[in-house]
Amino acid sequence: MLQLDSLSKNFGGLPALSQVSFTVPEAKLTALIGPNGAGKSTLIHCITGVLPSSDGSIFFKDQEITGLSAHQISQLGISRTFQNLRLFPRLDVLNNVLTGLTNQGGTSMLMAMLRLPYLRHRERQLKLKALEALDRFELGEKASWPAEVLAYGDKKRVELARAIVGKPDLLLLDEPVAGLNSQETAAVGEQLKMLRRKGHTILLVEHDMELVMDIADQVVVLDSGRCIAIGTPEEVRKNPLVLEAYLGKMEATA
Repeated sequence: MLQLDSLSKNFGGLPALSQVSFTVPEAKLTALIGPNGAGKSTLIHCITGVLPSSDGSIFFKDQEITGLSAHQISQLGISRTFQNLRLFPRLDVLNNVLTGLTNQGGTSMLMAMLRLPYLRHRERQLKLKALEALDRFELGEKASWPAEVLAYGDKKRVELARAIVGKPDLLLLDEPVAGLNSQETAAVGEQLKMLRRKGHTILLVEHDMELVMDIADQVVVLDSGRCIAIGTPEEVRKNPLVLEAYLGKMEATA
């Protein structure tokens, strides 16, 4: 589904990513882990066109997408969430999720002003898709609530609903359980398993190692912008480089 070939990103001559190469298999959940500052979010930004890469190539379904803009990449079928919440606080929950269907609107300003019958029918279809996505995350009853009044865990689920509403081929999730309690984390974990069972391809950036080891099919480990390990959760758990660079640091500070 996704292939990175020697991807690099420099900021002012300093490497944030250096020669990163790995693949994301279709209909599997790949977890991307590493210490703070390892380059995980930078990698997601490069894949989605938020940041231009400095070198290397990115292929999505065998098509090179290196250098494409964020909206072009989104139109190809890649969706994402952000490490920090990016909701519209004064919009209601339903309209926040509808923003994930912007690429499917297909309407000019003139057509929107004329309010033709087919356009009203199209809007109803999009709302039904958004409500279906909300129901999947048990948020249907809160569709009319302003996003700003939601609990933090619900806001995270709204972001997930917005990310999947357009049925993307690849879903990039940047720390979806950050700031959640153990019960909320377990609930999101079950929802991610459900998405994988339904055939979604997922690249997950996450610090919660218990969650990663429970739900990931493949784990990629970054350290100081370099890929130091790729394998199953069990293989990565036993890798001495990972223990030294990441897991060992966690244990040392616990």
